[in-house]
Amino acid sequence: MSTIQLSGSTFDYIISSPGIVLVDVWAAWCGPCRMFAPVFEAAASKHPDIIFAKVDTEAEPQLSAGLGIRSIPTLMIFRDGIQLYEQPGALPATALEQLITQVQAVDMAEVRKQLAAQSQTA
Repeated sequence: MSTIQLSGSTFDYIISSPGIVLVDVWAAWCGPCRMFAPVFEAAASKHPDIIFAKVDTEAEPQLSAGLGIRSIPTLMIFRDGIQLYEQPGALPATALEQLITQVQAVDMAEVRKQLAAQSQTA
């Protein structure tokens, strides 16, 4: 599967989709972003069951600001609408694969239980 471009109007809809969504926040002028792009695209081809999406900070400055992006590239991972990961920096292919494996193994029932407990104490 190829990557999809996200905008302010599609971001919430896509990240709340069932399953795993990886979001690469990037810009064309960013050297590390250009180095990470083929790694991200290769992972997208290898995992057709996962949504791979990109946010161009130049085309979507309001979305990027709303997400609190301070450094690019930034990788965000959502599963069933819940953000599980956010980290700036380009990853090598092996690290991205390990991250995907970890996210696939997450017990989402436990995550929801922990989130519910946190919201009750807040």
